[in-house]
Amino acid sequence: MNNHMERLRTEYQNTPVPEELDRIVDQAIAKSLHSSRRKRVKYTWAAGACAVVLLFLATINASPAVANALSAIPGVDRIIKVLTWKEYAVDEPGGYHANIKVPAVTNLDNQPLEQGLNEKYLKENKALYDKFMAEIEALKQQGGGHLGLDAGYKIKTDNNDILSIERYVDESRGSTSEKLELDTIDKKNEILITLPMLFKDDRYIQLISDNIKEQMKQQMKTDADKFYWVSGSAEVLPTDEFRAIQKDHSFYINNDGKLVIVFNKYEVAPGYMGSPEFIIPTEVISDALVSRKYIK
Repeated sequence: MNNHMERLRTEYQNTPVPEELDRIVDQAIAKSLHSSRRKRVKYTWAAGACAVVLLFLATINASPAVANALSAIPGVDRIIKVLTWKEYAVDEPGGYHANIKVPAVTNLDNQPLEQGLNEKYLKENKALYDKFMAEIEALKQQGGGHLGLDAGYKIKTDNNDILSIERYVDESRGSTSEKLELDTIDKKNEILITLPMLFKDDRYIQLISDNIKEQMKQQMKTDADKFYWVSGSAEVLPTDEFRAIQKDHSFYINNDGKLVIVFNKYEVAPGYMGSPEFIIPTEVISDALVSRKYIK
């Protein structure tokens, strides 16, 4: 057994980072949508419990039969949906610290979608690590400095119908910044849900944008500590003013079946406001929805 586990660990750690992942992800997502109508500086693997998780993931990936057997055990199904696949860690004297956790979606029957998402997550985080290491070297040549990076993921929604995964990147170099990206999966049909596919046409962009502006103004009216770059606010430059969401704006569907629009730090408000979220009342967008399958 020990030899078998060591072999699995070795095989997993020696697996190369796939190339041309953007193409693979695009193909995987396209296929999934069609099926519905169908890493002296320390570079370390996380130790202890995380190493167990990595080995566990390697095991279930190596054997579909094991995955199927585990998913049949009460309570195990939820554990294997999203795991930490890999972890990059940097802790170097001089003020350089990074922790990057790579998520992996598991136990999907739709293997092209599962593989595409996981390879995208690995590519994104490997790029973050490479960029961080290059910036460290540049700072050293300039006399040093402080640099921090924290990247990982949160599960925003996990119920019988929806799995929403938020990936975050927090960078600090004097000031801090945060970038968020989200993926929402229909767990029953195993497809990636995009914002445009929820609506009949592009009317949703203006409907949602107008409601967000109303929420911003109401929040500022009732809470003096809140401030958004919205029309009518004092000291808002035209170049900063929030006008409309993007067609494919970041979103998730919460446990109440409500659409939630998410903004990055500094996107629509000063940094102290963090990354604002707005729950869109369903009655505001009901006429533009394709159906009430996802949005309640």
